[in-house]
Amino acid sequence: MKQFAIFVKKEFLHIFRDRRTMLLLLAMPIVQILLFGFAISTEVKNARVAVLNPSKTQLTDQITQKIAASEYFTLTDYLNSPTQIDSLFKRSLVDIVVVYGSDFDTHPSVQFITDASDPNTAMITTAYATAIANSAVSNVDIVRNDTRFLYNPSMQSSYNFVPGVMGMIMMLICAMMTSLSIVREKEMGTMEVLLVSPVHPLLLIVAKIVPYLTISIINLITILLLSVFVLNVPIAGSLVWLFVFSVLFVFVTLSLGLLISSLVKTQVVAMLISGMVLMMPTVLLSGMMFPVDNMPIALQYISAILPARWFIEGVRKLMIQGVDVSFVVKEIVILAAMAIVLIAVSLKKFKIRL
Repeated sequence: MKQFAIFVKKEFLHIFRDRRTMLLLLAMPIVQILLFGFAISTEVKNARVAVLNPSKTQLTDQITQKIAASEYFTLTDYLNSPTQIDSLFKRSLVDIVVVYGSDFDTHPSVQFITDASDPNTAMITTAYATAIANSAVSNVDIVRNDTRFLYNPSMQSSYNFVPGVMGMIMMLICAMMTSLSIVREKEMGTMEVLLVSPVHPLLLIVAKIVPYLTISIINLITILLLSVFVLNVPIAGSLVWLFVFSVLFVFVTLSLGLLISSLVKTQVVAMLISGMVLMMPTVLLSGMMFPVDNMPIALQYISAILPARWFIEGVRKLMIQGVDVSFVVKEIVILAAMAIVLIAVSLKKFKIRL
């Protein structure tokens, strides 16, 4: 075990000496979580709104004032005629127009007109405006509904991105960096030297994996701290089970990195496989950016073989919804099965003899 500890220490020192690698491993998670949490957001704020109010009643003024006071809207203009609406949209001077009925006193109604060339923004601004109008006139049936947003009442996009970023970062560090570390030894011709050392070849591989496992756990803690204290995303469920589930996913990604390293001989090929085969599908098909249920059936089948999909679904249940671990059994079983199969295949393919 002393020789094993020496090899682990050697791998840590090798990482620490490479400043670019250290920057990639420790700074990138912070940058990504803040970028996705603040810059890349599906929320709509300061949407430009114009108002057409032919009835000019106290109630319509009350709704308009409520909309104008919201952080989601900026009141830009009062219109005198419906003919002005089309011109405003064509000149990109407005994002939504609020149109009150001319007989609002007797038949209260509100129409919201938006530019649906961006469907996501159009739906979100309409939903915001509808909710504000309902809250402003709770005693009048205008656009009446009883809507509740469970688990994310403020509709913050960070609630959606945090689990995805966790999966993407751990996939990058564990799979890509582990495969590159082992392939680098092959490419430089030093792997053969290491394999004839007194340490068993399998322990040698584990020694190269331990630093990235440690760094992944550090990054996991960093992401959770930033999520809670900076992005205001609470951990609604069990922190212990969230940690255990994340470590299980780390083992899956480590086995992927080991499999890649056993199949390729150069760092360039390892990088391409990690980037094209792992990272791109993780971003596009795991449910991180787009709902899996909305994808074509063929892509849903591809998504099912991605470890990140099941990790993201499990983290959302444990962290955002706060459910008991019994509701995450399917995700745990799938990831555990993936880890066993991948580790078995990786070790079988890995050449531990010269």
